[in-house]
Amino acid sequence: MRRRGPRRPVGRLTIVATQTETLQVTGIRCERCVARLAAALTGHDGLEAANANLMGQVTLAWDDEQTSREALLAALGKAGFRESAAAAAR
Repeated sequence: MRRRGPRRPVGRLTIVATQTETLQVTGIRCERCVARLAAALTGHDGLEAANANLMGQVTLAWDDEQTSREALLAALGKAGFRESAAAAAR
């Protein structure tokens, strides 16, 4: 599932459009795996939020002007996680 929020000015602030997607990821087997995934994403520019569970579902929200889906998947890949082939084929 992928959603894109609208970009609209609010007073002097501009609310930035974010992408939100839930991925099915391989390699998550325990709480330590979730912690390793969190460490891999910590400090990633443009990442607004990340949530993972032991079923391998990872929900990411990011500012698409600062990062991309591909960059986030590359960061996960460096930590040993991969998007499930079945989910990627959709």
